Amino acid sequence: MVIAITLLVLGALTAATAPRLLARVSWPDREPVLALWVWQCVVAAVLLCCVLAMALSGAAAWQGVRGQVFAPAPSQVVDAYALHPEGQSWAAAVAVLLACGGAWTAVMLTREVRAARAARRRRHAELLARAPRLPWEAADAGDRLVVLEDERPDAWLLPGPTGRLVITTGALRRLNRRQLDAVLAHERGHARARHHWLLHCSGALASGFPLVPVFDAFRQQVHRLVELAADDVASRRFGRLTTALALVGLNEDRGVFAHEGHHAQVPQRVHRLLTPGERLTAARRLRLTALATLVPAVPLLVAFAPGLRALGG
Repeated sequence: MVIAITLLVLGALTAATAPRLLARVSWPDREPVLALWVWQCVVAAVLLCCVLAMALSGAAAWQGVRGQVFAPAPSQVVDAYALHPEGQSWAAAVAVLLACGGAWTAVMLTREVRAARAARRRRHAELLARAPRLPWEAADAGDRLVVLEDERPDAWLLPGPTGRLVITTGALRRLNRRQLDAVLAHERGHARARHHWLLHCSGALASGFPLVPVFDAFRQQVHRLVELAADDVASRRFGRLTTALALVGLNEDRGVFAHEGHHAQVPQRVHRLLTPGERLTAARRLRLTALATLVPAVPLLVAFAPGLRALGG
């Protein structure tokens, strides 16, 4: 049980301190893709702590679970974990609690995905009613560009097996050719990186465990960083000024430059595009990527350390 408790403490410390530490660094806005990777590694480390603690607690509480967890291991490895019978009641309680947390996570993720699919089907149906397919168009044609008659300039992506890029006639009238291309590159950047899956996972964790700081911060940062990453995709192809002007053209009628609201991050995105910070060097990006990748390895090292020592001795 000592290893299981150590893992739980490690997971709790990571969940509490990681958002504060990441909030102090200034480079995520300059490297949004790297920042997304760091956040995913931190969340994976917290989840790994819980999963490994659940497995070891279950092994301490029930002989059947112990046989499954340590099935291929020699006896000296099992002895190294000191799974004493007197710890069974506490171990069982911890294992059941963590198993309930895992089941609740699965329920919330399922609910999030189902709600997203229902909303996507509804929006696809509305889109099909407003812009029906032409007779020669394939029913499963992916990445189809749909133009809607609407005075408000707008563009968005409907993800899914038959993804749709939607743009309104208001946007066609307001933006020039390069700006339109930048908008479409932005939306295709979302689609290629599968950003909607990151949004689903972060939303499920934050909704299921609202009191866990790292999950709430993960959801907030994912919503912000995926937009910055997609902006970079567009700006690399069509320039930062063009991408910024496209953002302004799509959003200036919504009052987002005067009021807080759903699109409150648009002014910051425009400012970032017009006054870009210096990117990190390739060597530093590589170091940060490697360090982030090692974060989920810490719980694994803690969990396997007694067994490895027993085998090495």
